[in-house]
Amino acid sequence: MTDFLNNLFFIFQRIDWLSVIDIMLVTLVFFILLYSLRDTQAMALLRGMIILVVALILLTSLVELPAFSWLAQNSLPALLLALPVIFAPEIRRALERIGRAGTVWPVTAKPADLALEETIRAVVTASARLSARQHGALIIMQRLDNLEEYIQTGVQLNAEITPELLLQIFYPNTPLHDGGVIVVGPKIAAAACVMPLSASGILNRTPERQMGLRHRAALGTSEVSDAIAIVVSEETGAISIAHAGRMLRRLDPERLENILTAFFRPSGRDYKPNFFEQLFPGLFRRKDDK
Repeated sequence: MTDFLNNLFFIFQRIDWLSVIDIMLVTLVFFILLYSLRDTQAMALLRGMIILVVALILLTSLVELPAFSWLAQNSLPALLLALPVIFAPEIRRALERIGRAGTVWPVTAKPADLALEETIRAVVTASARLSARQHGALIIMQRLDNLEEYIQTGVQLNAEITPELLLQIFYPNTPLHDGGVIVVGPKIAAAACVMPLSASGILNRTPERQMGLRHRAALGTSEVSDAIAIVVSEETGAISIAHAGRMLRRLDPERLENILTAFFRPSGRDYKPNFFEQLFPGLFRRKDDK
């Protein structure tokens, strides 16, 4: 015990401010890595790799197995080279999030105009009516990230948004009811758009595992962009909203309107999130968003 305390005291004596910065940087790297992989299938892969590496180290150090030790020592470097291939989607998503992040300090823009309020009101009214009729719908509202590549996959409309138009688009068995509607500003840019599906596995762990492609597309869109995705379930009529890889379910029209207003017009003004808020969505919360 005395030797342990002496060794611990010796280590603390050698720590200076550069060592503290070094430790903090390493901690930050691991924090960003684990935060980026949260609630993804890659987390299970990472746990499996850690268990495999620890088992190999224990087995080769406790038991004298020359042939197996040689195999393990030559396999570990190849496993490290395979990491970028195994975690390619997560690495790409993290780099995209860093690239989408804006300035370090918050930016306040001009006050929101009447068109924004009318757009939110039209989306909320249409979602409430679709929910009452149990007509499935997927509405994507563009924010800072450009969704032009997904707009090109659908039918171009460039029409003023109204509840009646959204109801007509998502009426069952109509030509445009499949896919998502992308809203850009006060207009519907396109309908029947093909949106990316989520591969995070969050929906597979929810009690309602019957959620279909619309919910997966909403979550996938929120993972690759900062857009807001509103989903109306065709099975239950429940309204959900997805943002930054997270989904809020069973929303009533009033709460949906409050959430959309907080995203597009917080505190009565347009708010551009700073670098850290975009890099770690959900980690930072302003008083206005409660």
